[in-house]
Amino acid sequence: MDPLINYERKGDFAELAVPKKWEQYTLDSLLKEYWKAPKKLVHEWRMNKSIFVNGKVPNWLATLNAGDRILLPFFIEEEPEIEPTFHEIDVLYEDDHVIVLNKPAGVDTHPSSHEQINSLINFVSFYCLSNAELRKVRHIHRLDKDTTGAILFAKHAFVGSLLDKLLEERKVKRTYLALVQGHLKQKKGTIDQPIGRDRHHATRRRVSPTGQSAITHFQKLTYLPDKKMTLISCQLDTGRTHQIRVHLASIGHPLAGDTLYGGEPIFERQALHAYSLDFVHPITEEHIKVYAPFCDQPPIFPEME
Repeated sequence: MDPLINYERKGDFAELAVPKKWEQYTLDSLLKEYWKAPKKLVHEWRMNKSIFVNGKVPNWLATLNAGDRILLPFFIEEEPEIEPTFHEIDVLYEDDHVIVLNKPAGVDTHPSSHEQINSLINFVSFYCLSNAELRKVRHIHRLDKDTTGAILFAKHAFVGSLLDKLLEERKVKRTYLALVQGHLKQKKGTIDQPIGRDRHHATRRRVSPTGQSAITHFQKLTYLPDKKMTLISCQLDTGRTHQIRVHLASIGHPLAGDTLYGGEPIFERQALHAYSLDFVHPITEEHIKVYAPFCDQPPIFPEME
């Protein structure tokens, strides 16, 4: 196993020690090929002479040596594009680059208009500001307003772009728990059905041959005969709006509480919880796995072993 990438925070910069495995790279190829950083950001750093190697403005085409010290301007202050708003948040994991929250029900991931100030991203921005971090926080994926659980945010542009790419490459693994109506007898399976808008309903989606590709894997965990519901886990290869809700409804097992897709109004929301988040940290290369405890009161989900 490769060693972790060590860095030390120095004001607006992260100082990284070049490991032996980076010796074949130049600064230019490290950013563009190894990290696959956005061309616009790399160009901006190069033109502004924002990166230093061993304390000097570097030759971007010179080969790096193990032990070289690279200063990267990860932590330059950025004005938030939305208004920071105070609200208690449940932080599951945090470092200089990323933050994972346990999202409660009834909260949007991001504002739907400039006037909205009560979304999760408003709250995260305030949290960072209260810790003397002026950040333009970026959500890497979304959860529906009434879905709970682990959600990932980037604290700066560079790590945000790397995480976006990891998500696109299906390297950010999200595991959901869902309570579905009825007895789902199949032990595991994959629903591969495109999802598009429902032209008869403004907010609803539906399985549609002209929709976007959508793939959901599911596994049965247990049947609850007294409630006539099945507890399952789901993993996504894609992240379409309402994907799990649409897919499970399409096989005759809508989520309990999901009245939009045919579920019975047993709960005040759909019984869907983002239980875990699993990814390799794009900066340190540490394997991060975060679990989100249930946060409904009274509880929706049965206690897990």
